[in-house]
Amino acid sequence: ATLPQASSQFLCVALCQRGTGKDMSAALASRLAELQELENRMDQVKENYNECLDTIWMLLASMLVFFMHSGFSLLEAGAVRFKNTQNILAKNLVVVTVGFLCWYVMGYPLAFGAVENSNQFAGGTGFYMAGFWANKDSLRFWFFQGAFCATGGTIVSGAMAER
Repeated sequence: ATLPQASSQFLCVALCQRGTGKDMSAALASRLAELQELENRMDQVKENYNECLDTIWMLLASMLVFFMHSGFSLLEAGAVRFKNTQNILAKNLVVVTVGFLCWYVMGYPLAFGAVENSNQFAGGTGFYMAGFWANKDSLRFWFFQGAFCATGGTIVSGAMAER
């Protein structure tokens, strides 16, 4: 528990009225200022810690979704004839690459780009990741959503294997 600002001021006034002297009052005020500074620094440390945990969790979840591509590749390779295995694996690699490139160029801005009129169907900002460096959360969110975008392409391409 932290010492609220009002309580610290009350304590300072109470000690000053008891006749402890100006030296005691100044020392107490100095200690209270140090305490407030420590509380501010502790809040900043907690905020940074929580942001780190959020980033780790988002990247872990993104990597799990991203590694679904290897599972789909193995599933598709086992479901097709031997002569088509190499083509299926190459196709999956291309689908992941093109999926992320399309997400980079058009997908994210259309899905999440901010607009002036909230009734518009699609977004209109953030093309080619413009303005992403201003917010720390943008890149992890972009990767998380991009992993799902590319995985969706892999699932559809696997359904059409040898068709």
